Amino acid sequence: MKTRMIFVGPPGAGKGSQAKILSEELNIPHISTGDMFRKHLKEQTPLGLMAKNYTDKGLLVPDDVTNEMVKDRLSQEDVKNGFILDGYPRNPYQANYLDELLSKSHLKIDVVLNVTSSDEVIIKRITGRRTCPVCGAIYHIDNFPPKQEGICDNDGEKLIQRKDDLKETIVKRLDVYNKETFPLIHYYKEKGLLVDIDGNRDLKAITMDVLKILEQQ
Repeated sequence: MKTRMIFVGPPGAGKGSQAKILSEELNIPHISTGDMFRKHLKEQTPLGLMAKNYTDKGLLVPDDVTNEMVKDRLSQEDVKNGFILDGYPRNPYQANYLDELLSKSHLKIDVVLNVTSSDEVIIKRITGRRTCPVCGAIYHIDNFPPKQEGICDNDGEKLIQRKDDLKETIVKRLDVYNKETFPLIHYYKEKGLLVDIDGNRDLKAITMDVLKILEQQ
């Protein structure tokens, strides 16, 4: 199944988790903007250094820099049978760029999955996250607790709550999403590509829904 799909939705709605599951299920790459940024920063590529100038100041990476990273990623061999985009595009400008980029290869996005979730559920999910500062393992105090409270199963390090996972940070991120990214929903709805998915349920139920949707494409 050759599928080119996009996950959209607020932070903490479960986009990344679903994208990882479906990447394995469909054998197509999960392309996350966060992963792309980290790769370019680690390798100190020109694009990575440009992005660092903004992230060091706590600013969003400009659209044109992000677009170039995506262009580079989509030129690689592993995307020929499809891909899952997570965290990109984040606004109609990026979406239009993506459409034009794909059209040059006579390709298009097949479906855009909008994972919806209430602010209450999102805040509970994210504030419950705990991270190992050494190995990067992620736990949840309710849904995926470590064997010993507050301690990483892998290396015995004390788990931390990242600044990004604090309630005040999440509220700000949701506000930014509603202002900047919500117009993206309208963009894809007008193109007839948007399908809403209830993200308040467990992972398995959502995955089954998504697979049914893809079968109908």
